[in-house]
Amino acid sequence: MPNAKVLEQKKTTVAELIEKIQNASAGVIVDYKGINVENDTQLRRKLREAGVEYAVVKNTLLRFAFEATGYSALDSQLKGSTAIAISSDPVAAAKILAEYSTKTKEAFKIKGGFVDGKVIDANGVKALATLPSREVLIATVLGTLNAPITGFVNVLNGNIRGLAAAIKAIADKKSEEAA
Repeated sequence: MPNAKVLEQKKTTVAELIEKIQNASAGVIVDYKGINVENDTQLRRKLREAGVEYAVVKNTLLRFAFEATGYSALDSQLKGSTAIAISSDPVAAAKILAEYSTKTKEAFKIKGGFVDGKVIDANGVKALATLPSREVLIATVLGTLNAPITGFVNVLNGNIRGLAAAIKAIADKKSEEAA
């Protein structure tokens, strides 16, 4: 049995994991076996730039955190070497890790994850990775909302232009008649 100090450190680690998982929009767990140091450094840099927190975690500690947060369905995936990527952006972690897993020939693979309280499998993470980013989705929605307003303004401007052209034509005709 571990001594009290080690046990307290593990409890602290689990409490931190629980807090991070509860505050995250999405998380992805991966099997990082076979990744070399250079590739791992590049992957971590990309994840950090995207605001994704990535850490290698012991399966037992992660199992306790998943049970406390309601993601115990992921327990079956906690075998072998496991790392977790946690993000407030639902797509960022999935996009980067899916891209990395398809580009490398290493044994690096996606095990599963969660999004907004729902557990997803590896295929779900890959499907999530194909979605556009949050900013692109917002821009698309705003563009869709803005299109009818823009069309309405163009119609109103067209009527005003037509009226102005008609008035100018009448004025030109009257000035020719007067001359």
